[in-house]
Amino acid sequence: MKRRAVKATWAIISMVALLVVLAPVIQAPVSPLPSFAEVKTAYRPSERVVKDRHGEAIAAVRIDYTERRGDWVALDQVSPAMLDAVQLSEDRRFYEHKGVDWRAFTAAGWNWIWGKNSRGASTLSMQLVAMLDLNLQRPRGGRSVMQKLQQMRQAHRLEAAWSKAHIFEAYLNLVAFRGELRGLDAVSRVMFGKHPHGLDLREAAVAAALLRGPNAESERVALRACGLLQEMASGEFCAGLSEQVGTWLAATALPAADTPALAPHFARWALAQSAQQSQQPNHFITTLHADLQRIVRASIQRHLAGMGEAHLTDAAVVVLHNRSGEVLAYVGSSGGMSQAEEVDHARARRQAGSTLKPFLYAQALQLRYLTAASLLDDSPLNVSTVGGLYIPQNYDRHHVGLVSARIALASSLNIPAVRVLMLVGPERFAQQLRDLGLPLRHDGDHYGYSLSLGSADVDLLSLTNAYRTLANGGRWSEPKAFLDRSSAEYSGKQRVDEMAAWVVGDMLSDRRARARSFGLENALTTRFWSAVKTGTSKDMRDNWTLGWSDTYTVGVWVGNSQGLSMREVSGITGAAPIWHEVMSYLHKHQGSRQPPPPDLLERQRVSFQNQLEAPRIEYFLPGTAIRQVEAISPGSVQRARIVSPAAGTIIAFDPDMPIENQRLVLRAAGGVQTHALEWQVDGVGLGRGQKALWLPQPGRHRILLLDSAGQVQDEIDIQVRGLPSISQLN
Repeated sequence: MKRRAVKATWAIISMVALLVVLAPVIQAPVSPLPSFAEVKTAYRPSERVVKDRHGEAIAAVRIDYTERRGDWVALDQVSPAMLDAVQLSEDRRFYEHKGVDWRAFTAAGWNWIWGKNSRGASTLSMQLVAMLDLNLQRPRGGRSVMQKLQQMRQAHRLEAAWSKAHIFEAYLNLVAFRGELRGLDAVSRVMFGKHPHGLDLREAAVAAALLRGPNAESERVALRACGLLQEMASGEFCAGLSEQVGTWLAATALPAADTPALAPHFARWALAQSAQQSQQPNHFITTLHADLQRIVRASIQRHLAGMGEAHLTDAAVVVLHNRSGEVLAYVGSSGGMSQAEEVDHARARRQAGSTLKPFLYAQALQLRYLTAASLLDDSPLNVSTVGGLYIPQNYDRHHVGLVSARIALASSLNIPAVRVLMLVGPERFAQQLRDLGLPLRHDGDHYGYSLSLGSADVDLLSLTNAYRTLANGGRWSEPKAFLDRSSAEYSGKQRVDEMAAWVVGDMLSDRRARARSFGLENALTTRFWSAVKTGTSKDMRDNWTLGWSDTYTVGVWVGNSQGLSMREVSGITGAAPIWHEVMSYLHKHQGSRQPPPPDLLERQRVSFQNQLEAPRIEYFLPGTAIRQVEAISPGSVQRARIVSPAAGTIIAFDPDMPIENQRLVLRAAGGVQTHALEWQVDGVGLGRGQKALWLPQPGRHRILLLDSAGQVQDEIDIQVRGLPSISQLN
C-alpha cells in the first residue's frame, strides 16, 4: 500500500508540474474552428441524389468511394434511444461540462495509476474538434501530451462558440461507426435498414457500442451493447443480441434503405454528362419523367415475363422529346429478370440489324440516286469483296423481284438495301452514320456491303437520337439529361436533307407498304401517325424497334446479357410490343399528325408499268419526279457509280509504309458491261473494268467513271496530302 501511495503522490505531483511547465505552450496560437453552419454547409453525402423534372428522387449515385456518408441528420430526427445510448457510452456529463469532463479525466488518471481499465476521458466536444482540426487527429501511436492538451483547449473554445445541440448533432453526423460507414444516417440505413428516428433500444445500443471500437468483432460489440442496455435498465434485450449483431455487421455493404432506384442507369449517364461534377449541387434536376419511367419499366416486366425459355431476359428503352432532345424515360435493364441488371443496355453496343436502313435510303434520296418510286431488284445477289463472296439473304429467305424503294424499306427487304449501298458506297454511308452520332469503330471498307444490314455495333441511346434526327427534318443535336428552361428554341445541325428525311418518314409510316413483310395488323400499327422500323441482328441475338410520332421518339432493344440467340423472337414479337405500348401511353391524351412536307418537295401521282404496284401519290425531291415507272429490260445499260473512295475523301500518306504499297483501289458498282467502264484521274486514263489501282499524288483530284461510249457515269473529287511525287521515288 505504501508503494502505491508513493506512486500516486508522485504521479499527481508530476501532472501538476507538467501543467505548470506547459502552461505557456497551451497559450500558443491554435487553428481557428469553423462555425456549425460552415460545417453543415461543407458536408457532402457520398451519394449524389438525382431527381426527375418534377423534383422526385429517381436514383442515388455513389461519387465518393473513400467512405459512405448519408444525409445530414438534424438532432430532432434522431430517436431518443440513440441519443441516450451515445451519451451514456461516450460522455455521461455532456450537458454539465464546458468541453472537458474533469471528473472523468481525474478518474481516468486515477485508474491508470492503480492499473485499472479506463473508459477514457474524451468528451463529445473533444472528439468533435479532433474531426474538425487535422492537427488533432489521432496518429497511429496515440496522441502526444501536447496534442491532448491542445484538444482540451479547442474543446473548451468549441463549447464557447457552439450550442450543446449543435455539438451533439455535428458529432453524430461526422463520427465513424463501422468500416466505411460514417455518420448516423449511413449506419442506420445500411446496417439496420431504417432511418435514424426509428432506431430502437437494441439498435441504438449496438450503434453506440461501435463508437468505441468501429472494427471490433461482433462478440465484443454485442458485449458492449449489452452493457449499455443494462445501464439503460433494458437488460432483457440482451437475449439473442449476439446473433443479431452478427447479421447487422455483415450488412455494411448493402444499399441504404429507401435509396431511390427508379432510374439508376440514367442517373449514372446523366452525371457523366456533367462536365463539372464537383461544382454541381447535391441534387440534380434532370429531364426524366418519373411516371413515364414507371410505365416503361412495367411494360418491360410484363412483356418479358415467362420469356426466359426463349432467351429473352433483357430489355432497354429510351424515350426522347423530338424538339428539345430531352430524355423522358431511360430504362437500362429489365431489373431482377436480367442476369446482369447493373449493365446499362441502353449504352451497350449491339449489332444494329436493319435499323440502319432508313439512313441509307435517306442518303440515296439526297444524292438523287433513287426516289421512293424507284424499282430495286430483290433477287439473289453475289457481291465480290476482298474477303470473298458476300451473299446477302432476306429475313424469310424469299425474293419478290422488282419492288419499289418505298416497299423495300417499309418491309425491310435486305437485298434491295445492299443494292442501294452499292450505289452510295460503304465509306460514304459510314460517314453519314458517324455524322448522326453513331459510334462506328471502323471505316466503311471494314464493314463492306453488310453495313446496309446493320453489321456495325451501336448503342440504343445514340440510335434513338439518330431516329430523332429524322423526326426533326434531318437536324441533329445531342440528347439532353438536364432541364434547360433558358432556351426554348430548338437548335440542331442539319445532318440529313430535310426533304429526304420527310420522305423516309413517309415511307416508314406507310402501313400498306409494310404489309408485304408484316401484314396490316401488327404491333407497328398505331391509331395515330407514327413512323417505325424494326431490326434483328445476326443469329437473332438482338431485336430492335425504333420509331417516332410528331412529338416523341422511342427506341427499344431486347435480348439477353449472355449474347445467346433468341428462339422464335422477331421484330414484331420482341421489341415491337413494348414500343407500341409506350408510344400508345405517350399519345393517350394527345394525337399525332404527320408533319407537312417541305415546300420544295414535288407531289406526283405515279403509276407502274404492267401494274407492278398500285398507282399512288408519291413525293419527289426537286428534279426527280416521274409519272410512269418502267422496269429496265434485260440487257439495258444501267448507270454505274463510284463506290470507293467516297466523294470528298482526304488521303494522307503513311511514312512507315513503302509508297508502292499505298496504291488506292478505285471501285465501281452498277452498270451491265462493267468490263467496259473506263477510269480517268484528272483527264488521264487509268484503266478499265469494275476496279482500278492508282498511286496518289499530292493535291486535289477529280476521278471520272465513263462507259464504253465515253459518257460520264459518275465523278468525285478527292484530296491527297503529304505523298511525294513519282519523280521523288527515282
